Amino acid sequence: MDFTEAYSDRCSAVGLAAREGNAKVLQKLIGQGYSLDVPDNRGWMPIHEAAAHNSSKCLRLLINAAPSDDYILSKTFEGMSALHLSAHCGSLECVGVLLEAGVDPDQVTTESNTALFLAVENGHVDVVRFLIQNGASVEGSHSWSGWNSLHQAAFQQHIEIMKILLEKRADIECADINCQAKDRATPLLIAAQEGHAKCVELLLSEGADPNLYCNEDNWQLPIHAAAEMGHKNILELLIPITNRICDKEKNKVSPVYSAIYGGNKECLEMLLQEGYSPDAQECPTFSCRSPMCMIFQRKFFNLVDALLNHGITLCGINLGYCLYHDKFTLFRRLLKIGCPLPSPEELPEFLSCAIKALGMHKEWLPYLLLAGFNPVNLLYRFWIHSVSEDTLNFILEFTNWKRLPPAVEEDLVHYKEKFSWTPKSHFVDIPSLSHLCRLEIRSILGTERLRSDRFIRALPLPVCLQDDLLYLNLLRASTAPEAEENLRHSEEGPPSAAASSADHTEKGDTSNSPAR
Repeated sequence: MDFTEAYSDRCSAVGLAAREGNAKVLQKLIGQGYSLDVPDNRGWMPIHEAAAHNSSKCLRLLINAAPSDDYILSKTFEGMSALHLSAHCGSLECVGVLLEAGVDPDQVTTESNTALFLAVENGHVDVVRFLIQNGASVEGSHSWSGWNSLHQAAFQQHIEIMKILLEKRADIECADINCQAKDRATPLLIAAQEGHAKCVELLLSEGADPNLYCNEDNWQLPIHAAAEMGHKNILELLIPITNRICDKEKNKVSPVYSAIYGGNKECLEMLLQEGYSPDAQECPTFSCRSPMCMIFQRKFFNLVDALLNHGITLCGINLGYCLYHDKFTLFRRLLKIGCPLPSPEELPEFLSCAIKALGMHKEWLPYLLLAGFNPVNLLYRFWIHSVSEDTLNFILEFTNWKRLPPAVEEDLVHYKEKFSWTPKSHFVDIPSLSHLCRLEIRSILGTERLRSDRFIRALPLPVCLQDDLLYLNLLRASTAPEAEENLRHSEEGPPSAAASSADHTEKGDTSNSPAR
């Protein structure tokens, strides 16, 4: 190979003539014996220049004067043949010349792309139609990812090309509408993911299966892609025709999770209104035990109301997640509307979350204890050593401090010795009869009734005894003036709309929670 024939940019004189479509100069150079296989710095030979620039006359000259049989199949350093370059650039005439010369229309690049795929990718409708008419296969994989040309057309919203690929003629094969790529994605999934509603409509009208699982774990459907990406109009198309088995069945994933994962409130509300469960199934795929769990995981607190309004079943650990994320208004709200206290199984995780919120304990601890949470659960060594004296004294007011478990007594003694803790003076004495009665009555009432201040206010007891059951004097004297204010409102009736609206706002809380 004679590199002296190349110009400074490594493009040979023959290559330059082919690039410019100058057939007369090219024919002269060929006649003078110039080489046809001198590559430039991209590995492009004159045949590539002609193909990429729709120089069909030059291309014919080069094919006829080819120095070897495989010259027409030579590839650039990027693995593109003359046919691929013609299809990529939309050089329809050159595609025709090459196919006429016997080039296989289904030959692939080093990245496994076909000429048809490259034409689709670049939106060359005429080239697509011509390739198909001349034997290019529309079936099978057309790229390294396993996508076929229909995947690519759906991805780029080339409706006209999709129609060509799906055209059913006796002498032309049509694309497999449910063809799955290496990752099992279908054209319908791609169209739903990208928000191309017209593509989705076309694919569905031609028989695309909305219930074909599109990933290796057999849970993702087109409806999941639409919900996650927030494509409400496509979700409307898919909800009526998607099998509801995905909503609650084990090892599947409800699209409710997908809507929450994408933070798409409108899609979430649409799914719930159409009957998808706000509880759904446990979701190991996303390490979530419930949709509410995912809200906390993704920190999309503006989605809480959608689940609450559609009857979600709350669990005690939700309270722990509120503490972990410093969502104290939401914590108080969940307690008020009946969220159960942490179960024994949930207790270790709840306490781990609560430790993170120790610095803001006035925002939640009084409400937790007033709701009937067993304070002994908090009295273990790490917690005792982490709270202030006032907080520890406050917790003990909710116990029979003379009947604590031995391990708790031991930890309290250790705390007193190490930190010079000064317990309240009455902790030295046996609890008063009134205090023991208060503990017993609260135990009988149970946590569900303790949540309702109005229930206690409705008991046939003097107001002073009602106050005692609600620890009102303790709240006034210690750490929770806002809790006392909340109880005062329960006596006076509901706050005004303006006051309620003002109480909804908590710095950093986007949950639109009601008043404390």
